[in-house]
Amino acid sequence: MGAAEASKDGDRRIGRRALLIGGAAAAVGTGVLARDELARLWWRTPGVEKPRKEGEVDFAGARWVAASEANWRRADRPDDYDIDMVIIHVTQGSTASAVKAFQDPGHRAAAHYIVGQDGRVTQMIRELDVAYHAGNRDYNERSVGIEHEGFVDRPEDFTAAMYASSARLTARICARYDIPVDREHIIGHVEVPGTDHTDPGDHWDWDRYMKLVRRARTTTA
Repeated sequence: MGAAEASKDGDRRIGRRALLIGGAAAAVGTGVLARDELARLWWRTPGVEKPRKEGEVDFAGARWVAASEANWRRADRPDDYDIDMVIIHVTQGSTASAVKAFQDPGHRAAAHYIVGQDGRVTQMIRELDVAYHAGNRDYNERSVGIEHEGFVDRPEDFTAAMYASSARLTARICARYDIPVDREHIIGHVEVPGTDHTDPGDHWDWDRYMKLVRRARTTTA
């Protein structure tokens, strides 16, 4: 066998070895994916659910006001569905009007949280449950929705207290579910595919908000 042919044969042997190793790694990866999917399916089985306490909140200091059960779906996130996104909304009204709407079974929509102009946080749906807030099933299942008291065309509604409080809330959610603090994972309702909503609107100061979220995220790390 000539040197050139020996070299080619050696390349083929290395290629086969790499293929076998790669195949084994792929098989292991497939096994992990299958196990994870089976775990998710188990959590989605009717009757299987995590223990809950009535009135319990996910964000310290929030007040609990339950939304109508017609406006959300019971789940066990993140075990059945990953949470990898926070969606920012504006109520187009007061906190009181938003609470009333989310308690109305005919409204067919609600967010997990409402942040008032005074910075107070109201939680209406547990983070482990799927809120009907995005108008997109996939985005509903993988996100936490935060409403903000006010109107999109009134920049004065977006107070310093609101920005600061909401940023702490979003930072805590990101820390809990290991969500990157960037604009791919913290988005406005307007950015959800298929939506006809425009919130939070042009007056929402994304640069200011993201700086506050990053600062709060560093504090919670």
